Amino acid sequence: MTESKRVSAPWIDPDDAPDLSEADLSKGQWRVGERVLTQPEGMAALKKARRGRPPAANPREPVTLRLDAQTLARWRASGKGWQTRAAAALAAMAPPAT
Repeated sequence: MTESKRVSAPWIDPDDAPDLSEADLSKGQWRVGERVLTQPEGMAALKKARRGRPPAANPREPVTLRLDAQTLARWRASGKGWQTRAAAALAAMAPPAT
């Protein structure tokens, strides 16, 4: 095992950093990518920004389906993605839309 390298620089406690004032914050720039925005534009972009995964165009709906044990065991034994394949098989056998 290698030894840890000794650090000669003094450790700075994050609590020792000065608090940001309004004057400090006013020096900053609002950016979206490389584009520089005004403060109102930046605030609007911040409110508009979406977090996380985008919503699906055609989301799946969870259902409860009772199957006999042998049928379910055969689907599960078919390997990874069995639920997707089962949904495709059901879609292929679905009655035509009216």
